[in-house]
Amino acid sequence: MATPGSDFQHGNPPGAYPPGAYPPGAYPPGAYPPGALPPGAYPAGALPPGALSPGALPPAGYYAPQDPSAIKGEMGLQKIPMPLGIPNCPPGLEYLTQVDQLLVHQQVELLEALTGFETNNKFQIKNSLGQQIYFAAEENDCCTRNWCGNMRPFDMKIINTFGQEIMSLYRPLRCAGCCCPCCLQEIEVMAPPGQPIGYVIQTWHPCLPKFTVQNEKREPVLKIGGPCCVCGCGDVDFQVTNLDESESIGKITKQWTGLLREAFTDADNFGIQFPLDLDVKVKAVLLAATFLIDFLFFEKSG
Repeated sequence: MATPGSDFQHGNPPGAYPPGAYPPGAYPPGAYPPGALPPGAYPAGALPPGALSPGALPPAGYYAPQDPSAIKGEMGLQKIPMPLGIPNCPPGLEYLTQVDQLLVHQQVELLEALTGFETNNKFQIKNSLGQQIYFAAEENDCCTRNWCGNMRPFDMKIINTFGQEIMSLYRPLRCAGCCCPCCLQEIEVMAPPGQPIGYVIQTWHPCLPKFTVQNEKREPVLKIGGPCCVCGCGDVDFQVTNLDESESIGKITKQWTGLLREAFTDADNFGIQFPLDLDVKVKAVLLAATFLIDFLFFEKSG
């Protein structure tokens, strides 16, 4: 058998085999697979072999291609590839399947810090390396923010680094204080927006902050409990436990940001820890619980 690089006296270009001598699956130099056309020769609307048609779903585990010209997300943070096509995972939440902790950093609003005028809260949601994966923004009107203070109802949108809304939160107006055991605080989690995936419901207790995490059927899944005193210098932990509160599986930590920032702003930082194999919908609900805890205990009252 002739080998690549045969002399030109046989009529074969350099690197070519004689006709009929190509290994299975190989093609002569310049040849194309069955059904393929040379580059630039595809008719309008035609796709090369293996290409996905518009709207088609990629294989499970596929990573969305990144646009090199748009490699920076909000606040100059690098975009990271998002896995797609994971079964039983709401679209946009696939990245949560790969992490066991999140960081939530509230942005400092200069107008609010200087005047005390309450503005819509905004948060960066990051992984443990500090890479931004989501952005959360409160949507509320001026009167509600400044008259109702930290008890105000709100809508909050969660957006990925490509500007797509992948989750929404709704907190209705509820009673304040431990003396009223009815109509307590709650927040609804929807992913995609309009499709409920879980709830966080405040549980009445005379001294301690307690919450129940529920799934989309309003069935209890986990409990959250905090300390009697949530003020002071230092971190404040809210333990995430099983339903009988016999085992801690994670925690939501309000992180101390320093005396000046704590005194003059209500921009808070949180860390969330949970098992890596926890249901992705429950991870999303724990993220929502962090916002509810922030508003209830660490947001300035009106």
